[in-house]
Amino acid sequence: MSERQKDRPWLMRTYAGHSSAEESNALYRRNLAKGQTGLSVAFDLPTQTGYDPDHILARGEVGRVGVPVAHLGDMRRLFQDIPLEQMNTSMTINATAMWLLALYQVVAEEQGADIAKLQGTTQNDIVKEYLSRGTHVFPPGPSLRLTTDMITYTVNHIPKWNPINICSYHLQEAGATPVQEIAYAMCTAIAVLDAVRDSGQVPPERFGDVVGRISFFVNAGVRFVEEMCKMRAFARLWDTITRDRYGIDNPKNRRFRYGVQVNSLGLTEAQPENNVQRIVLEMLAVTLSKDARARAVQLPAWNEALGLPRPWDQQWSLRIQQVLAHESDLLEYEDIFRGSHVIEAKVDEIVEAAAAEIEHVQEMGGAIPAVESGYLKSQLVASHALRRARIESGEDKIVGVNSFEGTEPSPLTADLDTAIHTVDPANEALVVKAVGSWRAERDEARAQAAVSALKEAAATDANLMAATLECARAGVTTGEWSFALRAVFGEFRAPTGVSGAPVAVAPEAGTPLAEVRHKVAATADELGVGKLRLLVGKPGLDGHSNGAEQIAVRARDAGFEVVYQGIRLTPEQIVTAAVAEDVHCVGLSILSGSHLELVPEVLRLLRAAGVEDMPVIVGGIIPSADAEALRAKGVAAVFTPKDFGITEMIGRIVDEIRRGYGLGSLGAAPVTNSASLQEA
Repeated sequence: MSERQKDRPWLMRTYAGHSSAEESNALYRRNLAKGQTGLSVAFDLPTQTGYDPDHILARGEVGRVGVPVAHLGDMRRLFQDIPLEQMNTSMTINATAMWLLALYQVVAEEQGADIAKLQGTTQNDIVKEYLSRGTHVFPPGPSLRLTTDMITYTVNHIPKWNPINICSYHLQEAGATPVQEIAYAMCTAIAVLDAVRDSGQVPPERFGDVVGRISFFVNAGVRFVEEMCKMRAFARLWDTITRDRYGIDNPKNRRFRYGVQVNSLGLTEAQPENNVQRIVLEMLAVTLSKDARARAVQLPAWNEALGLPRPWDQQWSLRIQQVLAHESDLLEYEDIFRGSHVIEAKVDEIVEAAAAEIEHVQEMGGAIPAVESGYLKSQLVASHALRRARIESGEDKIVGVNSFEGTEPSPLTADLDTAIHTVDPANEALVVKAVGSWRAERDEARAQAAVSALKEAAATDANLMAATLECARAGVTTGEWSFALRAVFGEFRAPTGVSGAPVAVAPEAGTPLAEVRHKVAATADELGVGKLRLLVGKPGLDGHSNGAEQIAVRARDAGFEVVYQGIRLTPEQIVTAAVAEDVHCVGLSILSGSHLELVPEVLRLLRAAGVEDMPVIVGGIIPSADAEALRAKGVAAVFTPKDFGITEMIGRIVDEIRRGYGLGSLGAAPVTNSASLQEA
């Protein structure tokens, strides 16, 4: 047995939360008992986007993709019997990060904790929300102010807390190359640090403390050598930027500190057992190299392309980490790649290209102007379109999807309806009733006074953390806090990036896209219209728009006129647009699990408007039983991750339009190599 001193393992987390505070608390305590060493809280979409459970936009979304936290009582129950002073808690929360941190602090105080000892992270990276994840609320300027106020508050009052987790994870999910992932994350960091420095809330001699608490949350794909080199490049660039731009002399404060969840974009519905080895390879990218090793790791489960993982599935992913950390000898050695000329050459290449893109964005005025102009979004949409095209052509091979497709029946998915976790649809009504009871029982005068004080503070340049803490203590709800700030700051709809995306698949004669273009044009002629019109809609609060954007881009390239208004629309807004634009098909994209509530409502409203022949199609992570239920209610077609050949999907949409309008068949839609990845 080796006598070498082993390094301490990274923090091991599982991204978890669902249904209610009580159920999530029980899940957390079970996970901690299994050897998990930190918590990673998943909040539901209403909590992330600043709506109470009884708001119209929260319909169907309550407790779906995380835990609903509407007020202090929910946060108390979420962490009941979990001593926060001893815990390291990561909260995936952005637009409402200040609010959730305030609730967390107040619960810790009620437990008797010294808040100066609290350890954890609030994600709090709003820039990537505009680009990829879609839970933004306020415009970029006010959002950056909230981030600045949180950073300065935690540096002074919760010094062990990471107030921001600059999050390139979702940039890769949206199509970013390694160079883009580094460059745009660093541009976000520069924007944040410049704002904190310029706010005057931290004296220059303490700016090193600010830099030292900045952390990152990254993605690791299956190309694990390249991904490991990416992490070494990240560390080198961060050291350079913090030293040269901000004059940070202390190497400890310049250390690149990051957590990771490995890639979900590459998880497949086809042969999902292959996802286990993908997850292991991706984990190795961020653990093998000691000089660039993650400080915290959370792994997805093998079945996340099918739906929500069960506790057993999450346990499997936790055990993967534990085997590497405790059974292997990895932690006994110094960096095993130090001095490798192959690794160093790749790192140099990535650093050079990322530095050039960082400089380009800075010439545009930095990350915020690059968001507002649509530049960053269009770059990601374009990169994603090119990636999808490589998969469809077979240039990029995905095992079990576009290569090695033959398979034995899998015992893991023999019963698809029990292979994933499901949320009881009755849960939402219980949560809605509970928030009503909370409002009825609180000190209403104190709550309203706290909301008024928050609005007044928001209209000045005061740090908003103090007013937010009083809102938390006074029983204000998540929706009330966010709508107070909406009243002062306004709301923001991010650019979609669709119009500026290049043609990723050439419509050359004889290609599948050329055949679909012919079918689109012929159908338009038969209907006597200039172009077929497709509305791509994102109902509810699901902000993961990558798949919808790629459908919109390919439909455009196939000759459709595409109506795409971005994310977060009510069924009423979608139907109003469909009628006003006189579209020939409505395509709905939902990945949050709210399809059984929202899609039938769109159908009902279309019928109420007298629209009978227009087909409605749906795409998303939809279990087979739900897909059958949607078709029974009148949905023309349901696309899930196994239907990932986009050109083929556009052809099938034309077929449904022809069926809906009583036209004869033009023949089968062309067949392409389909790629069954998670975000169809």
